Amino acid sequence: MTDTIDHWLDGKPWTGAGARRSPVYDPSTGATTAEVRLGDAADVDVTVASARAAFDEWRASSLSKRTSVLFDLRRILSDRRDELARVISSQHGKVLSDAAGEVQRGLEVVEFACGIPQLLKGGYTEQASTEVDVYSIRQPVGVAVGITPFNFPAMVPLWMCPVAIACGNTFILKPSERDPGASLVLAQAWADAGLPDGVFNVLHGDAEVVNALLEHPGVDAVSFVGSTPIARHVYETATAAGKRVQALGGAKNHMIVLPDADLDAAADAAVSAGYGSAGERCMAISVVVAVDPIGDELVEAIAERTRAIRVGPGHDPASEMGPIVTGVHRDRISGYVDAGAADGVRVVVDGRGLAVDGHPDGFWFGPTLLDDVQVGQSVYTDEIFGPVLSVVRVPSYEDAVGLVRDCAFGNGVAIFTRDGGAARRFTFEVEAGMVGVNVPIPVPMAYYSFGGWGDSLFGDTHVHGPEGVHFYTRGKVVTQRWADPATRGPDLGFPTHT
Repeated sequence: MTDTIDHWLDGKPWTGAGARRSPVYDPSTGATTAEVRLGDAADVDVTVASARAAFDEWRASSLSKRTSVLFDLRRILSDRRDELARVISSQHGKVLSDAAGEVQRGLEVVEFACGIPQLLKGGYTEQASTEVDVYSIRQPVGVAVGITPFNFPAMVPLWMCPVAIACGNTFILKPSERDPGASLVLAQAWADAGLPDGVFNVLHGDAEVVNALLEHPGVDAVSFVGSTPIARHVYETATAAGKRVQALGGAKNHMIVLPDADLDAAADAAVSAGYGSAGERCMAISVVVAVDPIGDELVEAIAERTRAIRVGPGHDPASEMGPIVTGVHRDRISGYVDAGAADGVRVVVDGRGLAVDGHPDGFWFGPTLLDDVQVGQSVYTDEIFGPVLSVVRVPSYEDAVGLVRDCAFGNGVAIFTRDGGAARRFTFEVEAGMVGVNVPIPVPMAYYSFGGWGDSLFGDTHVHGPEGVHFYTRGKVVTQRWADPATRGPDLGFPTHT
């Protein structure tokens, strides 16, 4: 028997009307451990109606009430972080330490949202005109939807829902059907924190549910994180339906290593950022750009560390890297390595066909290092989203920066150097949304905003931080006068500020 993962509506589990289900696997064993209900258009109608009904009361709630709920949510999630990490690891496959780090990153956004009274403060101008005052306020947009990816089933929802709800919106989470368990842990935590029914709902589903949400007249804003083709579809469909949209797409993050860099530190960083979470991160380093003449030495240092990585079940404390999320995705990754080898790429460390003792049916793919990768090959141009690290060799700094400039993606980028002048020049010139200097994964803290350039972002607003508050609110300017009406008469001229 397998468990059934329900939706969440009005503060409790809900079966919905949709008859379809999708399997949820333990990636370490390949076994089906649960089935998740897949909603349909009718379920979307019910869920949006619930969120819409809850909106008027929640938007009228005091900031003190909202912060009280958020502080309680922060405490509850902190107390349950081990439980949440285990659920993530069991369905995604990432090792427990990585899952715990994901939970911590999500908690930091909850902490940021606890400051919503300060974040929502407007401006006030007295006597803007004679006996006229002007002030600005920000108000919630309404019903917000979060469509989130499999690779961070807790962190990415927590990038969205605490800020949206703190701003006075209601929220519908559509998590990935591959690892949906974490969404219900979050839902229960919100309920236990005292959030009113209907303010946070979870609706599982696939493209049918996504498209219905994007076009539903009761939805006001959509946040998305996923691949670039789907991000483009989400943006175009939802904006055509008149919605506010932030859609974060794929990435091909470059890490440039200059000849003066500390090569041991650079090799450590490349391995950590390339193979952590089995490379299933939008901020993973997938391309190391070795600037002559350090290519041979750098590749050897990375290879030595790559061969030493311990791959195993996520729940095993000895494991440093877990399995791939599904067998289909593992085979897709293998296909890219096959294509690269056929194109003349040198496979320095080969993760294809990896076997893990005691888990013959797990979705295993070992850390893989490719050298002499050329621009135009699929292993360079496409987002592989797996533990495949490509090394491209270039003769100069200018050539390295040119690679980043010419890449369609612009999510994150890093440079490793001891030269402060070169680092400053790089941060000024490079075209990417997040930049690291001797930091391989420059994910901002919660009080800054996360987002890329180019095909890594559709829309104008990044996630969480100040831009998150801006996304989930609309500005309103009020001009008021309280003068004695007896002293005034009609004036049909254009109003001026005198």
